[in-house]
Amino acid sequence: MKIGVYFCTCGTNISDRIDGEKVREKLAATGLVSYFKICPLLCSEDGKRFLEQDLLAERPDRIVIAACSPREHEATFMRVMAPAGMNPYLMQMVNIREQIAWVTKDPAKAVQKTALAIKAALKRVELHEMLEKQGLEASPAVLVIGAGPAGLRATLTLAEAGRKVTLVEKTPVIGGLPVMYEELFPNLECGPCMLEPLMGEVLHGDYAGNIELLTMAEVDEVAGYFGNFVVKVRQRPRYVDQQQCIGCGECFEPCPVSGPNPFNAGMDERKAIAFPFPGALPNAPSIDPALCIRFTEGADCCACSSACPMGEGVVLFDDQERIVERQVGAIVIATGAGLYDCSRFPDLGYGRLTDVRTAFEFERMLASNGPGGGEILTSRGEPPQSVAFIHCVGSLDDEHQPYCSGICCQYAFKFNHLLESKLPDARIHHLHREIVSPGKEEYALHQAARSNPRATFTRYANLGDMKVIDQEGRQTVRLTDAADIIADLVVLCPAVVPHADAERLSAMLDASQDRFGFFEEVHGRMDSARSKMRGIYLAGACQAPADIQRATSQGMAASGHILSELVEGRTIELDPLFASVYPERCAGCKVCGKVCPYRAISFDDENNVSVVNAVLCHGCGTCAAACPMGAIKANQFTNGMILAEIEGVLK
Repeated sequence: MKIGVYFCTCGTNISDRIDGEKVREKLAATGLVSYFKICPLLCSEDGKRFLEQDLLAERPDRIVIAACSPREHEATFMRVMAPAGMNPYLMQMVNIREQIAWVTKDPAKAVQKTALAIKAALKRVELHEMLEKQGLEASPAVLVIGAGPAGLRATLTLAEAGRKVTLVEKTPVIGGLPVMYEELFPNLECGPCMLEPLMGEVLHGDYAGNIELLTMAEVDEVAGYFGNFVVKVRQRPRYVDQQQCIGCGECFEPCPVSGPNPFNAGMDERKAIAFPFPGALPNAPSIDPALCIRFTEGADCCACSSACPMGEGVVLFDDQERIVERQVGAIVIATGAGLYDCSRFPDLGYGRLTDVRTAFEFERMLASNGPGGGEILTSRGEPPQSVAFIHCVGSLDDEHQPYCSGICCQYAFKFNHLLESKLPDARIHHLHREIVSPGKEEYALHQAARSNPRATFTRYANLGDMKVIDQEGRQTVRLTDAADIIADLVVLCPAVVPHADAERLSAMLDASQDRFGFFEEVHGRMDSARSKMRGIYLAGACQAPADIQRATSQGMAASGHILSELVEGRTIELDPLFASVYPERCAGCKVCGKVCPYRAISFDDENNVSVVNAVLCHGCGTCAAACPMGAIKANQFTNGMILAEIEGVLK
């Protein structure tokens, strides 16, 4: 077998410590090398031309390249081998720069180590196989789960690129939480106004034809892999025909039944047929079967249908749940996040004291379309003379959520500004553990709150040192190390936590969660829009607490990954360095499937053998190491290759 060695001096990075001629002399005695050539800069344009021409002239069976890290230039040299007529997998690289030249001061020892490392590679490369990349037909369509800012932005970006997108939203409306906030930090922009252009484009814009919106729907089942997912979506009945309904609201008043309105945190009531809130999109109401007496009592009530100016057929009492099946190539998770349960702090009085509210409830109190029409009143029906904001409820707490949620301080300072304008004489108290207000514009709200003469800031060490009690209709915040604070209204700013559906979706999509319960990214700094499962992408607060700017940016980042990795009309190229099973050796113990971190191994019950999905496999070798029968081969990393490499070093 003809094996050539190409020794790159990497300028002086390698040659300053390792003498290539001395390495040649040591290897000559082994009889493993057919030829040995020294090159100054093999990765340069001249170096690559030399390598291609030399391979054409020498026609070796295998080559070893001694140079820098394979992570840096292995792909470079593999691309040169193909036009030279060589299979790119018949090469082995040896990292003599980082692993030898840069860490070995003694030139003699450096030469010895280099010779042994190249000898090991020579023994190994003899066993390399000719592998070929595989092509896989893929669907260019995409499923987006969640129609908040991140999901909407991802959907529109993909649709503008000509992709078919199925957008699944659990609630009857799109826009997520921000459409329920009248003013958003840091610039106090109207939430619905800011999102309306985006929502309008998704619903009625030039690219709306590429978007299928499924509201009141949840992903029920997912099968397949990157490029070929089959998704089943369960859509609950709206009981209203969205195509015929004009959203006039004439059906609301005649409805005889009311119940707590979840969109206003139960602080007011809604009719059994209603919009979740004024201005909700899509512009069609829905019937709550838990309230409507046709469903709860079997009554023959038709009040809403009779009042409809569009006539019969708009209200659909016989509407049924349906299962929608779609084939897609990629999935974007944009489910957002939730808020920590403040009742887990019984000393703070939430759920026990009527004038202790969460930040979300206070946000709805501030809204003109909220339960009080934007008027802030205590349970006694009076404007509060004093309001206390307790920051970090559940955040920065090892017993609850050890991380900082990031956005809580900013919306608390927004509340400070809005209170100052609505109730200029009210005293405002901020009780905080830390203060967080990063960004070029965000600090302005903090600065304004600090400069308010009627606002005070009190730092506390632990929520366990705080208790809220009722004294003659007013709340008293009692602190261990500070004076009592009297407030008519206490607002709790809870930690941002993973969405309630995160665990269910994680199991269904095989997309892992981090230790906090958020969806886990490939890399928190360099690659936060992709999950560790190929074909599953992350956008917004499902991955970490996020504001609207970060959420929408991540939605576009996820779309960019999809558009570059799932190109319409192009097959997906699969690297052949994946595991494969020797079926005759497989005993059916299923150990491989249990240890695979990428869920790439399934089990064929009919043939009693494990099967590796080449699309999902990352070639990590965990299954091969765990298999008690040696029935799994990791391509290019077989036991024979590894043992040969060890033998080359030791003998």
